[in-house]
Amino acid sequence: MCNLYRMTKNKDEVAKWFDAIDDLAGANFGAEVFPGYPGAVVAEGRLTQMSWGFPLVLKGSKGQPLKPKPVNNARTDKLGSPFWRASFESRRCLIPVTAWAEAEGAKGSKTRSWLSRPDAEVFAIAGVWRESAEWGRCYAMVMTEACGVAADCHARMPVLLAREDHGRWTQGSTETAHALCRPWEGPLVLDRTDQPWAGGAPATARLL
Repeated sequence: MCNLYRMTKNKDEVAKWFDAIDDLAGANFGAEVFPGYPGAVVAEGRLTQMSWGFPLVLKGSKGQPLKPKPVNNARTDKLGSPFWRASFESRRCLIPVTAWAEAEGAKGSKTRSWLSRPDAEVFAIAGVWRESAEWGRCYAMVMTEACGVAADCHARMPVLLAREDHGRWTQGSTETAHALCRPWEGPLVLDRTDQPWAGGAPATARLL
């Protein structure tokens, strides 16, 4: 599952590539995006900022409300669950990405392995979004079974969308969208680094 990705292109390039209206004036987010932090999303034809992860509200042992946790990945086989259903049916989005990372190595010394498409400097990951009382607009990535070099890092990977499938994902029926939730058949590049996985933004990720 994905708990870190890069978006290193400037907003003008991204808006043009996705043929979207640029709504990012005054937006502030880093080139590396972690769960619970803001990222750029294309929703309803606009390039805008949202928080990565749906808030999961938990209670403590005495019933007291705890700080919400960001649920940043949605499994394909769980899109019909109450947590995701409404967003999948009516609020699908595109997440612009230049690469995503997986953690590899022994516990306590994991490093970042980056995956990208050699045929595209920026590409779309399938996403869903909603309004939340806790964080305003928020989004999550849709995950499917990993394939190719991605399977060397993790059993799951984000749903990557070909450019011709952008409209089918955002505007198609749920059946059409669900058919796109499949392992990527195109080429991928795996870049294993010695960069420690730990030390990034302090956010807890959940997968539902």
